[in-house]
Amino acid sequence: MRRWVTLVLFPAVSALLPLSAAPASKITFYENVAPIIYQNCSPCHRPGESGPFSLLSYEDVQKHAAQIAVVTARRYMPPWLPQAGYGEFLEARRLTDAQIDTIQKWVKQGTPAGPASHAPQPPKFSSEWPLGTPDLILHIQRPYQLAADGPEVFWNFVIPVPITRERWVRAMEVRPGNARVFHHANVIIDRSQSARRLEPEPGKGFAGMDITFEETSFDPDSHFLSWKPGSVPVVEPDGMAWRATPGMDLVLNVHLRPSGKPETIDPVIGLYFTEKPQTKFGMLVQLQHDSAIDIPPGQSDFQVSDDFRVPLDLTVLAIYPHAHYLGKLMESYATLPDGSRKWLIRIPEWDLNWQGVFRYKEPVFLPSGSIVSMRYHYDNSASNARNPNNPPKQVKGGNSAAEEMSHLWLQVLPMGQGDQRASLQEAMTRQRLEKDPADFTANYNMGDILLSRGEAEASLPYFFAAWNAQPANVVFATELGVALFTAAKPIEARKQLLAALQIDPHYTDARYNLASVDASTGQWEAAAVEFEQVLAEKPGDPKASENLAKVLILWGDAFADAGKLDQAVIRYREALDYRPGDTALHTILGVGMLRLGHLKEAQAQLEAALRIDPNYQPAVQALAAIKGK
Repeated sequence: MRRWVTLVLFPAVSALLPLSAAPASKITFYENVAPIIYQNCSPCHRPGESGPFSLLSYEDVQKHAAQIAVVTARRYMPPWLPQAGYGEFLEARRLTDAQIDTIQKWVKQGTPAGPASHAPQPPKFSSEWPLGTPDLILHIQRPYQLAADGPEVFWNFVIPVPITRERWVRAMEVRPGNARVFHHANVIIDRSQSARRLEPEPGKGFAGMDITFEETSFDPDSHFLSWKPGSVPVVEPDGMAWRATPGMDLVLNVHLRPSGKPETIDPVIGLYFTEKPQTKFGMLVQLQHDSAIDIPPGQSDFQVSDDFRVPLDLTVLAIYPHAHYLGKLMESYATLPDGSRKWLIRIPEWDLNWQGVFRYKEPVFLPSGSIVSMRYHYDNSASNARNPNNPPKQVKGGNSAAEEMSHLWLQVLPMGQGDQRASLQEAMTRQRLEKDPADFTANYNMGDILLSRGEAEASLPYFFAAWNAQPANVVFATELGVALFTAAKPIEARKQLLAALQIDPHYTDARYNLASVDASTGQWEAAAVEFEQVLAEKPGDPKASENLAKVLILWGDAFADAGKLDQAVIRYREALDYRPGDTALHTILGVGMLRLGHLKEAQAQLEAALRIDPNYQPAVQALAAIKGK
């Protein structure tokens, strides 16, 4: 790049200057350099953390002084991707020009220590949990054995959350256990246990760089849950806690780098609860255009863009840009309704190794009608040192490390009252469909939006499009079955749900919905069999237990109406296994036994009913009839 420099000459003044420059002021470690190192380097460069060596003392720093001067001058260290002036972020570890100059001068002057009396207090780091002992500590089910050598590994641990009631989480901390090989991590909430189907064995985990899950209910992600070296746990303000529910899993997605010797990876997650529920409904908004990625080998500036028109006033709390190894220049900005531009982030030299969530110092306000833009540039040439292919190869969009991605996530908080996530989700989904009508995720989400507000018939084309695009996706197949059933098409719904079970016989949501369809058409035996299978796979599931009891009672009623009282009492007795405290059911069974002449068993059931409710008149009257005989 040509650089123009304006020279202004002042010969008369220059003649007055002394012939020799004044000696440079002496830079010492204790007075000038230590404060820079302790604040920006020591959090990672200390025992047990990700830095390859410690920087906690003069001796530590002096030993690596030349290397420190080089990497700080190049701004390779400390690792901080965003460019100054394009967004103000918390935890910024960007050295100022003056700090870099101080390090350079110190090294040139021979790295003097200076008087120890000028030494600042070295940083102190606790090996304990920074926020105190968590309310719940989650352990992985099976540690991962990382080989000594080989490529980087992206691994996913599926971690059940053992809670019995809804809880609100105000903070989360990931403890990597082996930070030297544990480069960064994201935590994904999986309420539908979808990740378990990706494990070759329960608890083993599975490989994968970027993963997504299809949820069966509207509950969009609202928080970035992540870890990177040197980060501190984020404590959510009152009203911004995130919801943990019984039966959910957390998926810990980690980036591992071999160290030259075998390593055991055994991280833990700590959760901190609060009794203050969510009252502010944030949401993660995604811009992406992976379908546009098709980068020819050798192309050094391949551009991908996406835009999103904000449908309501909101603030942006944090931003998470993401690409793989070919990413180069990454930009995002908002064009406001008055035409002015507000920068959200600019990364002139993308490096996947130092990706992360960047949280704003102050929320960034975007009025309704603002257009958020994503502009990513990719370098697939041989001059890109991070290009994994030599020689370069054609690269398309996709989730694997060999493919590329163009994703930009924003954590936003709508400004209005109440929960406005549904309208925001709909606007985002409709704009994705305008860009790519074949986008299977957008079709699925649009179908889910319409179904959730009672427009089952209108949802069908979107669910069909999603399923046709991914016919092996059991979630898409199941939700199409649910939509058909809700649209009063039970025959088509049953066929669709059977197709879902052909894809995955153990997907209990499909089996549960198939049982519901059978029950709605009076196919009591088939419905009971399916609900029993659900309970075999999910013992004690309360919804399946309750619905099986209903089916058995209705099946018994059908037998009673047909004059088959002996078959009826069998079903009533089976139903009692799931409703032992049901006064009416004990009474119905008792009356049935009475009609069959089994007085002793009838009396036992009626007395059981009256132990539950001594004033239940049908049981009182039936028991009196027995005693009168």
